[in-house]
Amino acid sequence: MWWRVILTVLAFWLIGAHFLRYGDTLLCAAAAALPLLMLFKHSMALRFLQLALVISAIGVWGISGFDYVQMRLAVDAPWMRLAAIMTGVALYTLAAAYWVEGIGRRRKLFA
Repeated sequence: MWWRVILTVLAFWLIGAHFLRYGDTLLCAAAAALPLLMLFKHSMALRFLQLALVISAIGVWGISGFDYVQMRLAVDAPWMRLAAIMTGVALYTLAAAYWVEGIGRRRKLFA
């Protein structure tokens, strides 16, 4: 169970780092603090984390990746590696949303 927690926290910190790159410290702090919801034993907290990760995978990594690739294509720069990295980050975020489910299952077994 501990590895699910660590990988989920890393997914949120990665989202926070994306926001920090553009100077949006409020969204960065929110993304960095969201994993604290895992401390609550209510299942809705875990569902909210899953929803936040799925929305982030699509809304942050999907849209940003598409925009970055379009910018690279417009200036005739290499874009395949960027597309692979952004796809990997989006898939990692979706996997973290799946791992949150396991945190809830383990908690029910031992609680």
